[in-house]
Amino acid sequence: MSESSDWLTVIRGDAPLVVSLPHTGTDIPVEYERGLVSPWLARKDADWWIERLYDFSAGLGATVIRTTISRTVIDVNRDPSGVSLYPGQATTELCPTTTFDGEPLYEPGTEPTSAEVAERRARFFDPYHATLNVEIERLRARHINVVVYDCHSIRSVIPRLFDGTLPHFNIGTNGGATCAPALSDAIETICVGSGFSHVVNGRFKGGYITRSLGKPEAGVHAVQMELACRGYMREPLGPVAEREWPTPYGEAYAAPMRAALTLILQTCLTFAQSKA
Repeated sequence: MSESSDWLTVIRGDAPLVVSLPHTGTDIPVEYERGLVSPWLARKDADWWIERLYDFSAGLGATVIRTTISRTVIDVNRDPSGVSLYPGQATTELCPTTTFDGEPLYEPGTEPTSAEVAERRARFFDPYHATLNVEIERLRARHINVVVYDCHSIRSVIPRLFDGTLPHFNIGTNGGATCAPALSDAIETICVGSGFSHVVNGRFKGGYITRSLGKPEAGVHAVQMELACRGYMREPLGPVAEREWPTPYGEAYAAPMRAALTLILQTCLTFAQSKA
């Protein structure tokens, strides 16, 4: 069963797996365009093509939740209190004012006010998280355990955020707090066998979605997967210009990573269904 509004899509499945797609959106309603430096810059840091890379999820019986709203309007994976998820490291806000590279998104003096941030939170952030919680509770009524799998991607080289080149697979469980070790270990095993590079709780340990929902003691196991874009799309490493980013999605190029991701989601299901 599927349900959609003008910005939120929910595909309901009965398997104990919720797949979250919080950053694939590129929609910027006209009322939020005021002051933006450029439409391309406002969409530059989207998780490009992730909804296509994971479009097999519903076929596994997963519940898939996606917003089409750009993270520049509001980032539904940030702590709404404004507390940094990565103290001491560069990051972006609930309503970002810069790109990942540090470029201003708004003309000076036109950044969202606190009242505008609150309005965006009420309109988009709160309903997204309410939907996640409703679907988790629906599945928890049927299953002892549920896995929440939060899908992300990012360019492989962004010196402002991290040194060097990011591993292909970045598994985040907030230092092991958001899921059982057996689940993260099983996911890591697939990454090792895939031939792609990986890290567990490296630069990306899981955002607000993973950290707020992951309660393994209550049967909810949350994992964030941050993919380096070069693993599934032809990515120019380093700074990107408007004419070259994003590059098109190619099924053949993405196939090896997609195969590994299919195994990962199947493993999430096996874990949830077999854990007493």
